[in-house]
Amino acid sequence: MASKRDYYETLELTKGASADQIKANYRKLAKKYHPDLNKEPGAEEKFKEVQEAYDVLSDDQKRAAYDQYGFAAFDQNGNQQGAGGFGGFGGFNGSFQDVDLGDIFSSFFGGGTSRRRQSNGPQRGNDRLLNVKINFMDAIKGKKIELNVTMDETCTSCNGSGAKSPNDIKTCSQCHGTGYQTKRMQSIFGMIQETQTTCTACGGNGKTITNRCPNCAGKGFIRTKKTVDVNIPAGINNGQQIRVAGKGERGINGGPNGDLYIEVVVEKDKLFRREGNDIHIDIDMNMVDAALGCIIDVPTVYGSVEMKIPEGSQNGQILKLKGKGVKDIRNPQLFGDQYVHITVSTPTKMTQEQRDLLQKFQAIEEEKKGKNESFFDKLKKKMKK
Repeated sequence: MASKRDYYETLELTKGASADQIKANYRKLAKKYHPDLNKEPGAEEKFKEVQEAYDVLSDDQKRAAYDQYGFAAFDQNGNQQGAGGFGGFGGFNGSFQDVDLGDIFSSFFGGGTSRRRQSNGPQRGNDRLLNVKINFMDAIKGKKIELNVTMDETCTSCNGSGAKSPNDIKTCSQCHGTGYQTKRMQSIFGMIQETQTTCTACGGNGKTITNRCPNCAGKGFIRTKKTVDVNIPAGINNGQQIRVAGKGERGINGGPNGDLYIEVVVEKDKLFRREGNDIHIDIDMNMVDAALGCIIDVPTVYGSVEMKIPEGSQNGQILKLKGKGVKDIRNPQLFGDQYVHITVSTPTKMTQEQRDLLQKFQAIEEEKKGKNESFFDKLKKKMKK
């Protein structure tokens, strides 16, 4: 038993931990290491250690025996079996194919002691995720697209049963239709514990087929390629998803298909930038127009509009076009705004006439500066003389 970790240490607890603390730490660590959620090496082994520790510490009788005798309380006939004598975690056998992630925490919500799910009942199929790239303007205005999807559909010949006729479906003689087999074990304390495993004869279906459907070869489904029409709503943003019901992975034992989720990847635009529902654009302007003010045509995602540039506009100034942003995907009555970022450019080449005019302008500015000179500035000049 030297290789085993102390159960309290495994659950990150001290020996006097309360039942609520044990439950809370188990729930946290089970989620952290569950193989369906954590693909890192060693996660599955850590999950089994957490499960084993919880199976003992959550049971008052097992916990009392462990506190008094340690791991020796569960060692039968000198064989190292963990807590297999109680059947609490021996049923995993290193396989999680019939363990329901949701069922792990069933005992927290009034569930029973069994952590196995009924494998022969209808089960919904898994969801699928596809990435679709669209251009910037299609995301703004919306678009209908067609997707080619390969999916499984229920066989129309056998209605998903996999049998040539209803008479060819028999109740499994091994599990008697339950889909699982029950094993009983007796602990050293005389306790009888039952464990359930998936029936090997029927694979958990509870039924066997004597004559398979020729159309689907007994699988109950047909692999098909379908064209799915998808409506890209106006205003969708990069990374948002669209749900298409029933186009995911096939269900099990007559369960419905999962859903198809389409994640939108929006290409960048050369002119516009999007932040939430607002649009940003850069506009270059010469210094004369910025100084005198003017009216210009500004591109928006809905077409060009006239915009008044106020007199004395500065480099880096931001002006707003209200309601010229993106339609809100949740409330089509609301629109974002467009923000115009002004960049004032200085000419690099000028004619002599332009240079003369600027020099005249400069002289006027200097004269204005002299007239507006404060009393203290004039006093300082006189004192220097």
